[in-house]
Amino acid sequence: MSQAQSPARRGAGWLKLAGVAVLAFAFTFSLVPLYRIACEKVFGIRLEGGTGQARAGAAAEAGAAERQSRTVRVQFDGGVNSKLPWAFEPEQLTMDVVPGELNEALYFARNDGDRPIVGSAVPSVAPARASAHFTKTECFCFTAQTLQPGEKRDMPVRFIVDPDLPDDVRTITLSYTFFKNEDLTARLGAAQATNAPHAAP
Repeated sequence: MSQAQSPARRGAGWLKLAGVAVLAFAFTFSLVPLYRIACEKVFGIRLEGGTGQARAGAAAEAGAAERQSRTVRVQFDGGVNSKLPWAFEPEQLTMDVVPGELNEALYFARNDGDRPIVGSAVPSVAPARASAHFTKTECFCFTAQTLQPGEKRDMPVRFIVDPDLPDDVRTITLSYTFFKNEDLTARLGAAQATNAPHAAP
């Protein structure tokens, strides 16, 4: 008789165990609302921000929205060294940019000399503490530029202002000075002289 009841008891035991598991899950699931009710009704503490994770998410969203609404004015400047017979200037003087976004500006260059010349541009960013937050992804200053006599060229620079730029920096000046690359210009002249056709005797 006891052997016949054993499977029934085992089944009842498993059923009780499953019931305890379901009750434990339901209790755990209800802890957060119970905690909120206890804090607000019993202790008078209002938890308007929700859980810590929810508050952190809301703060991150607010920070992202604030960064999106911020703009920084970038001023452009350009000039040439006295040994370089080029005209060089920005095509726009200012641009309002959103930190974190990719931007493009154009500079204009023209060789007013009577022979090909190689120039190299040296950039500078002011104020100095903004230079670490100003990244050029593409720039004519990365390589030497060769212009034939009278040649004109638009020279792009693509850049990003870091969202971590200090809040009190509202204006950044990007400036370039073009210098004559004496060595490369001399090589270019020598190569052209070598390739020039010789007059018949």
